[in-house]
Amino acid sequence: MQINISFSIVLYKPDRDLLFKTLRSLETALLNLPLSTSVLYIIDNSPENHITFEATESFQVVYIKGHGNIGFGQGHNLAISKTNSDFHLILNPDVEIAFDGLNNALEFFSAHPECGLIVPAVFDRTGQRQYLCKRYPSILILALRGLAPQWLRKIFHKQLDYFEMRDVISNNVVWDLLLVSGCFMFFRTDVIKKLGGFDKRFFMYFEDSDLSIRAKKIVKIAYIPSVKIKHYGGYAAKKGFKHIIMFARSAVTFFRIHGWKFF
Repeated sequence: MQINISFSIVLYKPDRDLLFKTLRSLETALLNLPLSTSVLYIIDNSPENHITFEATESFQVVYIKGHGNIGFGQGHNLAISKTNSDFHLILNPDVEIAFDGLNNALEFFSAHPECGLIVPAVFDRTGQRQYLCKRYPSILILALRGLAPQWLRKIFHKQLDYFEMRDVISNNVVWDLLLVSGCFMFFRTDVIKKLGGFDKRFFMYFEDSDLSIRAKKIVKIAYIPSVKIKHYGGYAAKKGFKHIIMFARSAVTFFRIHGWKFF
């Protein structure tokens, strides 16, 4: 049976080498899939455009530009509002997808109709596992992750490891996740449309956590280790003071919506 699949990538002054690495991996992952249509939405929040996008044998390209910097979630919402696909992948421009990643995800969707959102096994550029599935955060945990020196994080390593689900995220399927990363969120399109996409109250950070909490209320979320990606991103604290402020503001919004937890 042929399927319709769509993807969205939001850009803001992207690293071109990483972006084209992402696009090449996407093209490879789409080879030999039973596709009817495949559409990539590029939402460019950058002030200027110096990148040209062309359709490939694997996907059409819809380039959306001129709306200003509306943030991560609202950028993806532009694509979500346009697509009528069967499945939609929210993807970062700093991610490489394994050649069999999409095929494995679609096979899992087919075998598990109760699953509405798939998240992958994530590794960094050196091959080390990244733990991007999370339990509910506390203010203490977020402060330790974002501001604490390494020696202090070592003291609280058990709490930090528990938050990052290091006790369960490995080489087995994990169901009923609560918080997942927006770098790769593979939805049944009808699910993300029912959710209304990302919440407009978030400009950057925590919009993926909010969306996954809402998704968990209506479908099953699954971590699938056979769906592998390489992620080149990093923590907000490593990106400078401006990002720390945006992170803190979004954290306050998140806790106001979903409930405060201090320790």
